[in-house]
Amino acid sequence: MTMDGILIINKEKGFTSHDVVAKLRGILRQKKIGHTGTLDPDAEGVLPVCLGKATRASSHLLEEGKSYDAVLRLGVTTDTQDMSGTILSTAGKLPEEAAVREVMASFAGEILQVPPMYSALKIDGQKLVNLARAGREVPREPRPVTIESLIIRKIELPRVFFSVACSKGTYIRTLCHDIGEKLLCGGAMEALVRTKAAGFTLEQSLRLSEVEALAREGRIGEYVIPLEEVFRGLPHFHVFQEREKALANGNPLRRDWGSGEAPEEGLTAVCFQDGTFAALYQWNPEKQRLMPVTMFLGS
Repeated sequence: MTMDGILIINKEKGFTSHDVVAKLRGILRQKKIGHTGTLDPDAEGVLPVCLGKATRASSHLLEEGKSYDAVLRLGVTTDTQDMSGTILSTAGKLPEEAAVREVMASFAGEILQVPPMYSALKIDGQKLVNLARAGREVPREPRPVTIESLIIRKIELPRVFFSVACSKGTYIRTLCHDIGEKLLCGGAMEALVRTKAAGFTLEQSLRLSEVEALAREGRIGEYVIPLEEVFRGLPHFHVFQEREKALANGNPLRRDWGSGEAPEEGLTAVCFQDGTFAALYQWNPEKQRLMPVTMFLGS
């Protein structure tokens, strides 16, 4: 039976996000599965995976910020900006702890990052990582990202253990590299655990071995988060029964065709009269209608 919803995976080291999806297709015997953004093979932690109709929600989940626990190794630079790469330089002298704290504090707020060559980002249709493996480097434009919080948990030079909450599109490897560059000693990411993504936490996550065991027991459905739960924080609009056909067909909706909230900004979760979640809509002031953004009806 095809399942629809979100399964929170605790990705282990050595797996790519694509590997996780491929393994889940085999375990769950379901083809329609997709992840909500890549997590480096050497990284661990929260990877929300969309099942069935929920794959249509992946772009919305990608908009959410993320949180990580990371280890920065000072005094070394690598071609991948983490310790899995080739070492390019080492520093004989490390900065004082006070300087480390001062520099790291300066990265809070909105900053510019140049995406690393070893990344899944595409330029002119080609993945940067493929170009990097071929020995090519291409110009990349700096991109604005937001570091919402950066908390140092422990300093044991050359290692700095820290937690960071950030906007989508932030590369923690690049953050480590840039901190090391500003400290004039170099830096690379030594370890990374994603602790939160799309509002989901490590406590909610399952390792692939746990998913496999639960699937054998026929209990994995208990851990699949339904779409209505994912979007419960949004304003909800319930269409009157006599107008439900318009919703089922994905038509624009008038405000007087239902009850509940339909704010002028942001998304609205639109439901049938009995509360069944059907779609995400957004208010269009020119047309004075709620317009469909993503429909979750049908197969």
